[in-house]
Amino acid sequence: MADKVTIADVARAAGVSRQTVSNALNAPGVVREETRRRVLDVVEELGYRVNQAARQMRTGRSRLIAIRIDPDQDGVSGSVHDRFLHGLTEAAAKAGYRVLLYTADGDAAEIAAFEDLLGAHEPDAFVLASTHHGDRRISWLLDNDLRFVTFGRPWSDLPNARHPWVDVDGAAGTAAATRHLLAAGHRRIGFVGWPPGSGVGDDRQAGWATTLASAGIAAAGLIRVATDGVATGEAAARDLLTANPDVTALVCASDSLALGARAAGPVAVTGFDDTPVARVVGLTSVHQPLAEAAASCVALLERILAGDPSARTHMLLTPSLIVRQSA
Repeated sequence: MADKVTIADVARAAGVSRQTVSNALNAPGVVREETRRRVLDVVEELGYRVNQAARQMRTGRSRLIAIRIDPDQDGVSGSVHDRFLHGLTEAAAKAGYRVLLYTADGDAAEIAAFEDLLGAHEPDAFVLASTHHGDRRISWLLDNDLRFVTFGRPWSDLPNARHPWVDVDGAAGTAAATRHLLAAGHRRIGFVGWPPGSGVGDDRQAGWATTLASAGIAAAGLIRVATDGVATGEAAARDLLTANPDVTALVCASDSLALGARAAGPVAVTGFDDTPVARVVGLTSVHQPLAEAAASCVALLERILAGDPSARTHMLLTPSLIVRQSA
């Protein structure tokens, strides 16, 4: 029976010590990848199951990482968070952790969820997504000396040096899209983005504006903003093209906005996020390395939980432009 398999059985079958088995399951970073894989194969073959309660009593760790599930969106850009969650779950499993999901609407509700989770499940750490200006969640976690990493930069005057974060360089992504359009001969390139005040949206707009400026092209009057969505993207793009009939290309802050912009007129369009819909309809889009971002979040948390003094750091990943028919 699987429940009778012991760590000694696993060690014997894998040809390693009991401590190596323990390290492969509890501290995989200190075990060679070849050895860790051999141990995990034997664990699966024998059906060995770790006694989580005993391990938590022994180590003081739950091996749980908590992250919020974002609310339903339009089915296009909403897939980005789903892909990040998938990558996080895979990376956490390889490191011997499980992902604990919860829901919350707004900072105050999420802070309340932190307190509930700490009382009921004692997660070792949190991963925060959708960082924003005045993010109260970050302040609360710092004030309570809890372990966490954010997927997204701290966009306000918070002590960002005190916590680790992983992010994708949105400005680099829209800059690549704008350079591609310039190379294709476009000179009047508009931007459809989100209302000012969104750290992510402002960053993506800055990449477009800076690239136009470096080419000696004025960006004044070529911006329209809207809440994220296909219909709102179409309305914003139509308004921009009506006011600027000489515009021949649009850079958009998301695939949702870009899909709407394509319906607004016969212009070249680029999106952001490289969603499955973008691939199906041939939309040129900026691809975010979400699996790498998720794995980086887990790697930073491993170092923090191991007490590594070099863990207080950040990682800014570079996206890539996937060129398709729309541009």
